[in-house]
Amino acid sequence: MAQGCLKCLKYTMCFANFLCFMCGVAVLSFGIYMMVDFRMTALTPTLARFNLSNMLLVSGIVITCVSFLGFLGALKENRCLLLTFFLLLFLLMLVELTAACLLLMYESEIGKMVNEDLKKGLETAKGKTGNSTDLTSEWDMLQKQLDCCGVHNVSDWGNKVPTSCCLKHCNTPQPPYKQKGCLATLRTMFEDNFLTTGISVIVLCIFEVLGMCFAMTLFCHISRSGLGYKL
Repeated sequence: MAQGCLKCLKYTMCFANFLCFMCGVAVLSFGIYMMVDFRMTALTPTLARFNLSNMLLVSGIVITCVSFLGFLGALKENRCLLLTFFLLLFLLMLVELTAACLLLMYESEIGKMVNEDLKKGLETAKGKTGNSTDLTSEWDMLQKQLDCCGVHNVSDWGNKVPTSCCLKHCNTPQPPYKQKGCLATLRTMFEDNFLTTGISVIVLCIFEVLGMCFAMTLFCHISRSGLGYKL
């Protein structure tokens, strides 16, 4: 009976970690795609290291490494790998909860930082400092995708309003422009997806707790039965 439970737990962990590994590969691939074809780092120079593509790359690497460790530990019934997998999952959960708390505590400060960064990027795109060709194209892409104009409104562009701010009749001397700024649009997107993000973090923590329980249960079963590689 004990051996049957051990095998069931072992293959359940293998299957779950294999799915996590595939998800990690998908996240890693998407991060590479975002880095190559969707470069938005120049819009927020101060937050360039924390852009979406970098976070996806780091998340993909962490997910693939941890899930592979759990898969291998369960398959080989290696107590050392299982214990390492348990500790890594515990640390990841602590990091995620800490990051979520910091985002909630410093939401206004982060908003101000993004506001200042967007203003700096827009000033550079207007050609006041250096070569801004690439940055202008990134602003055009942002304004087209989010259906916005400037940081707060079209007046941020002054006399150099790009065609991406135009609603219609763009060839006329004074065409109608989009009135909503990109900062307000981004804030609205964040607020609209706040509940979904919170639920996702909770579900992720639940999966991590289940993974830790499975790993520790399998670790104890192997220790009691005297099977598997020792520490």
